[in-house]
Amino acid sequence: MQEISAQWFTRKLRQLSEDDIHKIAQTFESFHEGTLTDEKGFCAIADLETITKQDHILTPGRYVGIADQEEDAEPFEEKMTRLTTDLSELFSKSHELEEEIKVQLKKIGYEI
Repeated sequence: MQEISAQWFTRKLRQLSEDDIHKIAQTFESFHEGTLTDEKGFCAIADLETITKQDHILTPGRYVGIADQEEDAEPFEEKMTRLTTDLSELFSKSHELEEEIKVQLKKIGYEI
């Protein structure tokens, strides 16, 4: 099964693709047919006994869990060096833009 790739609009609102909708529909049909198998991070079957052990709390994460993450092939030190270099460049660009904004504001009579 492929992973759900919804586009997030806000923390609570996202748009599902056609593939996402198809996967959810297939999961529902499999559940109805009794052929659904648990998929870590996506779906799980919880009987009443399992729910009772969780004090009847129905938070999905208690049953579904978190999908396994792919192993990152980039060594940690290399990755951190690359990321901190990128961040440094972005900070530099940020300062340039900040100065440009101050110049433009001054031109129209506003100083910071």
